[in-house]
Amino acid sequence: MVDDVSQFDVEASDSASLHTAGEGLCLRFVEQLPVTGASISVVGGHGQLTIGASDHVAARVEELQFALGEGPHFDALSSGKPVLVPELSAAQMSRWPVLSPSFAQLGVGALFAFPLTIGAATVGVVDMYRSLPGDLGADSMSTVFALASRTAGPALRLAAQSANVEKPDAERMAPDIRREVHQATGIVLVQLGSSATEAFSRLQAHAFSSGKTLEYVAHEVVARRVDFRGMSD
Repeated sequence: MVDDVSQFDVEASDSASLHTAGEGLCLRFVEQLPVTGASISVVGGHGQLTIGASDHVAARVEELQFALGEGPHFDALSSGKPVLVPELSAAQMSRWPVLSPSFAQLGVGALFAFPLTIGAATVGVVDMYRSLPGDLGADSMSTVFALASRTAGPALRLAAQSANVEKPDAERMAPDIRREVHQATGIVLVQLGSSATEAFSRLQAHAFSSGKTLEYVAHEVVARRVDFRGMSD
């Protein structure tokens, strides 16, 4: 049974509580569905922002798709429809050839990507994986649609709150920095209307040409001090 909608309300005022709230939204899918892990990302003016993951494999599944610009995640985001891959066979993964070996190394047996929608707008995606092949089943499909519907609003609010939380450089740990590079890539993607791969390459090229680190450039993009619109290639 899906939780009461009031229990999906989230509020966070710092990075630690944001992390906990995002993870909590992901765990609802793991607890109520036959999946091993889940991650949730939101798209908007900030680009694409991952607000949480239930475990490191779920986080890596989402990161790999974003870095390569392909996978069930992007198909669900562009179509506004679920993408179900109950078995990661060679035939199933032929449409995403670059991702297939990476998922096999992670021990992923099945993938499911469901859009998060508000009205007619797709505002994000929940990516789920199973360690063994297998589908969700009819009962679970109705549950995941209900969960996705009730998660879209809270996920958007977490993304907005995250954009307003700034941490001193001394407190920024490696995972936070990696997430910031990930977020900056999403912002550049939106600014240029490009693929994730091209956006990341532009970040790298700008860092090299300006003599700055990739992490520094990413931080400047997220802080809205660097904008790639109008920049020459």
